[in-house]
Amino acid sequence: RKDPGVFTMAKISKNLVDAQQKFDKTKRYSLEDAIAIALDTAYASFDETVDVAVRLGVNPKYPDQMVRGSVTLPFGLGKEVRVAAFCKGEKEEEARKAGADVVGAEDLIQSVQQGWLEFDKAVATPDMMAQVGKIGKILGPRGLMPNAKTGTVTFELGKTIEELKAGKVEYKVDKGGVIHAPIGKASFGTSKLLDNSKMLLDSLYKAKPSGAKGAYFRSVSVSTTMGPGVKIDIKNASTFIEA
Repeated sequence: RKDPGVFTMAKISKNLVDAQQKFDKTKRYSLEDAIAIALDTAYASFDETVDVAVRLGVNPKYPDQMVRGSVTLPFGLGKEVRVAAFCKGEKEEEARKAGADVVGAEDLIQSVQQGWLEFDKAVATPDMMAQVGKIGKILGPRGLMPNAKTGTVTFELGKTIEELKAGKVEYKVDKGGVIHAPIGKASFGTSKLLDNSKMLLDSLYKAKPSGAKGAYFRSVSVSTTMGPGVKIDIKNASTFIEA
């Protein structure tokens, strides 16, 4: 009798091999065609997330080559985003009206310290950051720490929370110079995912740091959660970037 775990891994491997045979892995496709291929190779039983990976011509160990920012996608991400708001006073009511799932100050910080992390994004007013900093080691590694550079440390809580709930995407270049960002669900279809990816690429271009030299976009690919990466023609992707 085969071990269930081994059988599952073999099944996934076969699916991935079959998916890879549906397109030419050495070819670079237009942005629209690459998205269509990625959707065609999706094989999971759930609605897979579609991701874009962009290798940039930067070395993030230098401060003037760090790429970090956020963008609100026109069609959102297709999933519920749970938002925690660290604030107090009249800002608590503003956060609740905007749709924050949990609102608090010292009490919320204490809950996080005790292990409660039932949220996907966090925002905070500037006056709360000294206290929120106490849980930075908990929030930081999980990508939940509010940050002024991504607009999540602000007194404009209402607007920020509404954007996050609508599908605002935060991105940050990793040590290898790569940005990984979701652009929606497979069920969106090619057209909506294309519009979302255009907005993401345009935002990345506008976030180009002063220290970046030479070609900025080195490679771009798109994939679903379980599917293979499909390479995109850089010149074609660049045509969607606003000057």
